[in-house]
Amino acid sequence: MRFIQLICITSFLSVLISCKSGTVNLFKAASPHEIYQRKLITAGLDKTAMGSAWISSSVTSIQKPLEITIPYKETGYFAAEKIPVATYKFDGIRGQKLKISITKKPAESATIYVDVWQLTANGTSKLLASADTLGSNILLDIDETGKYIIRLQPELLRNAGYTLEITSGPSLGFPTKTGKNSIKSFWGDGRDENHRKHEGIDIFGSFRSPVIATNNGTVTRVNENNLGGKVIWFRPEGKDYTLYYAHLDEQIAKEGQEVSAGDTLGLMGNTGNAKTTPTHLHFGIYTFAGAIDPLPFVNPEVKAASNVIAATSNLNSTLRTTTGATFVSSTENTLPLPAGTILTINSATRNLYKAELPDGNIGFIKSRDVSGILKPIKKIKITAQNLNVYDRPDSLAAVKLYLKEGESVNLLGNFGGYNLISNKNADIGWVKK
Repeated sequence: MRFIQLICITSFLSVLISCKSGTVNLFKAASPHEIYQRKLITAGLDKTAMGSAWISSSVTSIQKPLEITIPYKETGYFAAEKIPVATYKFDGIRGQKLKISITKKPAESATIYVDVWQLTANGTSKLLASADTLGSNILLDIDETGKYIIRLQPELLRNAGYTLEITSGPSLGFPTKTGKNSIKSFWGDGRDENHRKHEGIDIFGSFRSPVIATNNGTVTRVNENNLGGKVIWFRPEGKDYTLYYAHLDEQIAKEGQEVSAGDTLGLMGNTGNAKTTPTHLHFGIYTFAGAIDPLPFVNPEVKAASNVIAATSNLNSTLRTTTGATFVSSTENTLPLPAGTILTINSATRNLYKAELPDGNIGFIKSRDVSGILKPIKKIKITAQNLNVYDRPDSLAAVKLYLKEGESVNLLGNFGGYNLISNKNADIGWVKK
């Protein structure tokens, strides 16, 4: 019966795959993930066990994401026989531009749907960006410092190997033709014997060198004041904040002028209260609530994600811990695992595996702490009559077979109060300890 159901689902999915880019609702823009889900429902696949599980896991996974740190890179595998989904939570800093790229291997494997949310103050999630692996990378400006979530979910019944990479960089261009090393004074530094704090960054350069527009936008004001001397105020296109260029020797741009990224706005100097200092640009950003740190907006240093060094040959494999190990799903949630604990490897990042325990919990474990189960730990003899062998470590799970008293089996590993064993016919299952 299950074989027949899989054939029916596969037939439906072949139709969905052939038209997955079609429009579902003419009045509401839908994400690629939403379009695919609507097609599952239209085809009646939400009434099947697999279709229902796919829809359910897309929701529940957002409620229990793994914590990661940007930049991040992993290589993983989504198996067709499972209902896989991967969800991550990370910190985003206002002013940064997030880049999310995902590549598949082979390229024609399952489409992987990518969605990004922001966690709001009241605990809800706000969808910010979506894509699929038929399209391009996601580039997203972080407009609020806080927690963000990314979800990867492949279509049903198709395998997909993938590499995910998340990096962050500046959302604006640099305001001079010098680089990060020319920044010598930062946000919050003391001023006037610490009676006030620095509300910007100072970028040093040669006298009358160009200061430039970071992006396309509008010059909103050109004036002078006691602190900044000759200044220019500039509003980048589509943004709700204003950039402040101060201590100029000469203002070139005019009030109300539309400029393009890289256009010269003025020439660097030391006017205002910078008369006794070396030539530099004071660069600030002002919102309706006041000044904010401009460094994340223009910092040209983009950290590359660490390469994956854990063996990717173990992806989608069942392994066991070789020694006592630590299983980490967040900074507050770590779990000690005894030697012999069974887990399944979903992906690899740096020297870690992202693994799933038999109870469904997901976390990171050091790759050096696990090994294969082909070589049994030892042989054990069954002392009970007709011992149940379950398909998972749960007495309510389906019984795969029965073991007779006196029968010898291989001990492959354990979890909780159960052992994973294999018999002489290479059948594998769980028995109570």
